[in-house]
Amino acid sequence: MRKFTSLVAVAAPLIRANIDTDAIIPSREMKTVSKTGLADGLFAGWRYTAIGGRELNPDFVLNKPGYAGTQILLGGENFGCGSSREHAVWALFEYGILAVIAPSFSPIFHGNCVRNGIAPVKLAADVIANLAAQVERDPAKAKLTVDLERNVVIAPDGSRFPFELDGEAREMLLEGLDAIDLTLKQRTAIESFAARDRARRPWIYSIPSATHASVKSS
Repeated sequence: MRKFTSLVAVAAPLIRANIDTDAIIPSREMKTVSKTGLADGLFAGWRYTAIGGRELNPDFVLNKPGYAGTQILLGGENFGCGSSREHAVWALFEYGILAVIAPSFSPIFHGNCVRNGIAPVKLAADVIANLAAQVERDPAKAKLTVDLERNVVIAPDGSRFPFELDGEAREMLLEGLDAIDLTLKQRTAIESFAARDRARRPWIYSIPSATHASVKSS
């Protein structure tokens, strides 16, 4: 997983409450079980003029020229609610979104973001409205900074807004670790425990157990 330390990028305001995973990527757009091939389906119901079509809706924020190359989304309350589909985060990441700033997130979506290299940043609704007003004046020039090393969002006018991200999630993003990598940081402690436990309870580790032997004989 790629490391997330600090990002300076174009931010697009999509400030609607309860943007669910079906809005992020409708089920009809989930034509693959891999993490790729999903970007075209991102926000398909809003991004295109017709269901199943690919004619861009010029009124949708991500289709406006000023927001080309958007890597940060400004959202509303309960972002990523609905189903637990991880495709929603995969589609965002493949499109190029590396941070979502919202007042609150669905817990499952929040976890999926962290495990796929997207920073879920919580800021108050009035702060997000302020950020949106600043970037809308000239999106390409009025970029936001999301600094995970210092836990702060920096607005185009230089204002700084601190945020919190729990230690494990922050560690995974900063170091580019998935859940297995995070566990393996404790490899020495795990192996030490296993060695002590094997010495204390050797019968647990014997392969031909009594149960297996009785099943085999029957």
